[in-house]
Amino acid sequence: MKKRIYMDYSATTPVKKEVIDAMMNYMETEYGNPSSIHSYGRNTKNAVDEARDIIAKSINAKSRDLYFTAGGSESDNWAIKGYAFANRNKGNHIITTKIEHHAVLHAVEYLEKEHGFTATYLDVDKDGLISLEDLKNAMTDETILITVMYANNEIGTIQPIREIGAVAKEHKVAFHTDGVQAYGHQIIDVDELNIDMLSMSAHKLHGPKGMGALYVRPGIKLHNLIHGGAQERKKRAGTENVPGIVGFGKAAALAHENLEEKIARTTALRDRLIDGILEKIPYTLLNGHRTKRLPNNTNISFRFIEGESLLLSLDMVGIAASSGSACTSGSLDPSHVLLSLGLSHEVAHGSLRLTVGAFNTEEDIEYLLQELPPIVERLRQMSPLYEEIKGGNA
Repeated sequence: MKKRIYMDYSATTPVKKEVIDAMMNYMETEYGNPSSIHSYGRNTKNAVDEARDIIAKSINAKSRDLYFTAGGSESDNWAIKGYAFANRNKGNHIITTKIEHHAVLHAVEYLEKEHGFTATYLDVDKDGLISLEDLKNAMTDETILITVMYANNEIGTIQPIREIGAVAKEHKVAFHTDGVQAYGHQIIDVDELNIDMLSMSAHKLHGPKGMGALYVRPGIKLHNLIHGGAQERKKRAGTENVPGIVGFGKAAALAHENLEEKIARTTALRDRLIDGILEKIPYTLLNGHRTKRLPNNTNISFRFIEGESLLLSLDMVGIAASSGSACTSGSLDPSHVLLSLGLSHEVAHGSLRLTVGAFNTEEDIEYLLQELPPIVERLRQMSPLYEEIKGGNA
């Protein structure tokens, strides 16, 4: 049987057996509607409350300030649109960055085009970091919201969240962060980091897909995104996805057990990947900050080849990777994140994202480092420009 190695944990993660077992009980046996007053309903309501408490405590928040959603994209949209509509009497200006997930970028663009809001899209440096001075200079009397992702889903760069939160607090502006890639992989304290709203998603930490949450600090006013019944304390209508919520709670509990040790382990795998690729393969470039990055993220650009050909070749030897965000994998356009770093279209098209996780081993890393160099060399043989470089003509 062909060896199969999964290195696309930023796209999604396998659901852990313990999570599946916890969920199955609420599909087969405890299947009541949490809004029902009989024992079936009370049992599932208790399960929802328990999961909410687990996730809230993991970010040093209160259970009452956590709302369940259908995923990270809904959480981002609710935070941005909900806050903008509820607070437009205070101003109409939003600050974000050019490297946000499209759930954020498109939500802000919608507010601009359809509802008259204005927005500033901050540049990033070659490592993907914003400038705090640029942030401060972008503030106006009309600014009501800053939305900057915790860690980038493509290049892994972690933003100076605490400092951004401090700027927001000083100017009495709300701060939302898309924490989808960071939650469960970083130690997050919403009070210490001055975070007013935090988006999370279960399937990035071995939980089920289609399940997310939004933390909202007390005093933050949001318009509802979904109207209907009185679920989620009348803020998010719709019958609760009890198995999904239970699975999210179990995944969150497992993720935060010995989290510092897990961070150290994946960081070691990541560093071996980065060092090995840069040492073995010439004309390569690491994308994102070398150390201020997610512990599992490696993003490399290879000159003289296209990322899609590289992905297909890796898949043929059993290695699953990606060229960037899974949400835009069908697009022929180069990554907006990589272009924002200053990369050319040609270099951006030759990018590879490798993200490791709980089930990867050192042997997996060595196998990748064994298989990747000859694949890159074979693909580069098709490039006339590469032949010129090798021949010393350029």
